[in-house]
Amino acid sequence: MTQIVLPQHANVHGAVLGGTVMHWVDLAAAIVANRHSRRPVVTAAFDEMAFLAPIMVGQVALIHARLTLVDRSSMEIRVDVESEDVLTGERRRTGTAFVTFVALDPVTKRPTPVPPMLLDTDDERREHARALERRRMRLEHRRALARD
Repeated sequence: MTQIVLPQHANVHGAVLGGTVMHWVDLAAAIVANRHSRRPVVTAAFDEMAFLAPIMVGQVALIHARLTLVDRSSMEIRVDVESEDVLTGERRRTGTAFVTFVALDPVTKRPTPVPPMLLDTDDERREHARALERRRMRLEHRRALARD
């Protein structure tokens, strides 16, 4: 996904608002989840949003989203964000997030199974292993919050 950063997207320093970047990340991840599941999806978790560098007004935000994990009804999507100076072509990594979506049955609105993820390359298998660990930690954290 590509977005031009306009003044209405920016803070007083001329950099895109973090919430705006998170909105773009959520949209890109939702598209990946919808395409994989072919079901309505909802955001279930937003993990590890790291802002590494600002994206300034006049630059382009490049949002790259890819599926990293599929469970029964949930999917984790990794979203990497880059900035691009359109005059020089210089690109810079500006952020990464992991977003979990749940697929819903269109009639009952309850979680519904999704197709399994196909892991074709060694890189995909390594990313999947890291995603399993993130899922374990996410669920552990959720259980801890429920106890509080």
